[in-house]
Amino acid sequence: MADVPKEYRGWWRIVHTETWVDDYLDDLGPALLSLGGEDDRLRMHCLLAYVDARETRNGIAFSWRGAWEFDPHSGTGTARLVREDRLEGTIRIRQGDSSTFVADRTVAPDVPIPDPPDPRDKWRRRRW
Repeated sequence: MADVPKEYRGWWRIVHTETWVDDYLDDLGPALLSLGGEDDRLRMHCLLAYVDARETRNGIAFSWRGAWEFDPHSGTGTARLVREDRLEGTIRIRQGDSSTFVADRTVAPDVPIPDPPDPRDKWRRRRW
């Protein structure tokens, strides 16, 4: 938690990405990024991930690991404050796409963001 400056700590609502369709950002619930807590998370589209952030000279950098639907994914990101209540940055998927994003400060969700699903569960699901 000490690695994330106070002004970055908290919850951020992802409101726009340059590469990925904004209409589907909230497929699993509001697209959110949490920073500087004990259990930081990223949720957008079909991605649920754990986040580890640290301060850089120009803002913050973070790594994330989780699952897109049931497929394991990981990546990195960077962000900087452009206003007291707005972040701009980039999210990168390892060996995949990257996109810029815009996020606005918000409050913690009423329902906690779930853990990323276990990839083994993809094959345990019953097929009809």
